Order: sequence, then structure tokens, then C-alpha cells
Amino acid sequence: MTGTLTIENLHIAARHGDHDHVLVDGISLTIRRGRILALVGSSGCGKSMTCSGAQGVLPPGVRVTGGQVLYDGRPIAPEKLRGHVVAAILQNPRSAFNPVLTMANHAKETLRAVGKLDSGWRSRTLEAFATVGLEDGETVLGLHPFEMSGGMLQRTMIALALLSDAPFLFADEPTTDLDLIVQARILDLLEELARRRNLGVLMITHDMGVVARLADEVAVMENGRIIERATTRDIFDNPQRIATRELVEAHMSLYPEVA
Repeated sequence: MTGTLTIENLHIAARHGDHDHVLVDGISLTIRRGRILALVGSSGCGKSMTCSGAQGVLPPGVRVTGGQVLYDGRPIAPEKLRGHVVAAILQNPRSAFNPVLTMANHAKETLRAVGKLDSGWRSRTLEAFATVGLEDGETVLGLHPFEMSGGMLQRTMIALALLSDAPFLFADEPTTDLDLIVQARILDLLEELARRRNLGVLMITHDMGVVARLADEVAVMENGRIIERATTRDIFDNPQRIATRELVEAHMSLYPEVA
């Protein structure tokens, strides 16, 4: 079981008056190192909530009501998971950075949060920048978020995630709001990092093009539940559930010559 992260029977609910409104209903997923698992579904189905709930970072009024996370078969608390076992990439890089802090400040803050801030922080950060294709890292260290493009910010977020040396990566809609060329470059980068660093990746997306390009396996979510899971090829070639077929057909309608 070495190299697995399992979200087991996760339940998440929001309190409304005197009753709970179920948002995530018994989700179970296993992410394996060196593999990319795509969690797909329409907007509002609970994908991002699942990611947040597993890490213990839910919004006010929303809570985990059942389930656990296992690392190599052993339960692990959210505070020991975040930044140590799982690094996260968010969907809107501009909202992820403090606008008044430089990238150097963000790097030190990230390393401090995972207990790895030391005198070598600068060289480690420059190495991470180089890994994600940020040239002239010294200049990047001095920049504020408003001085950077969306693509640069997303690469910086990935670099900061790598600083933790976490074996797993949660990527929540990592190419949202990026133009097509930058999207392609970010996806290439994520795939290269996953394979080269043997990362286990949970890719949260509604974009079946991203799924076709990157994922080894797919779990399809609808109304807070997993309704289908299979290899990427089987999802596209032989979808079993109506929601899955609709996702595939909507994607293929963009490429009638292929369909």
C-alpha cells in the first residue's frame, strides 16, 4: 500500500436551521503516487468541497460529518496532511496571493508553515522557480502579484507547492482564467512534474479536455456522490452513467470531426 492517499467515506454538510444539508455524501477515492486521478463533474456537484474537506479547510458553517483520510493505510489528521503530505494548487492564482507581499515573502511564509524555513530558503525557492520554468528567479522574488501575469502566478503557485516536498498534489481547476496557450503549458508542466517526481495527483476539473490530456483514472461526481469510476479510456469509450455520457458528449461536440 506504499504511496497511497485514501479519502474514505467522506461526508460534508452545511447547517441550515435545525438540520444538515448534505454537500458530499460518502465519497471514497484513492490517489496513488505517480498517477493522476481526475475528479470530474458539473459545477456545484461537490468536487472542490471534497478537496477542501479532506484537508480540513472548509468555509464557516460547513463541516465534515463523517469519514477519514488514510496515508498508506493509516489515518492522518488534516493538520498533518496539509503541506506535509498534500500540497494544493488553487483555481484562481490572483486570489491565492496577498497583494502587498512579494514572492519572496510568500515563499518564506510557505516554508514557515511546513516547518522548513531555514537559511537555505532562497536557493531552494530559486531551484523551485527554475523547475517550473520561471526564468530570472531573482527578479521574480521581488515581484508583487499585481506585477505578474496569470501564467506566472500559476507557475509560482506550483513552485511554492513543490517547496513542501509533499508526495501528493491536489490541483483544483488549475487552468481556470488562463488563455489556451498558457493552459497547455501549465498542463504540460503538471504532467511532467507528476511523472518525474512520482507525485500522486488529484485533478479537480469539469474540463474533459484536461481529463483526456492528463488523467490515468477518472471518478465522476454528481450531487455529492461518486457515480462512476474507470480508466480514462473507458470513460471516453464506454461511459456507463447518463451524467458521464453528457460530459463526454459535450466535450466531443467541440470536435465533430473526431466524433
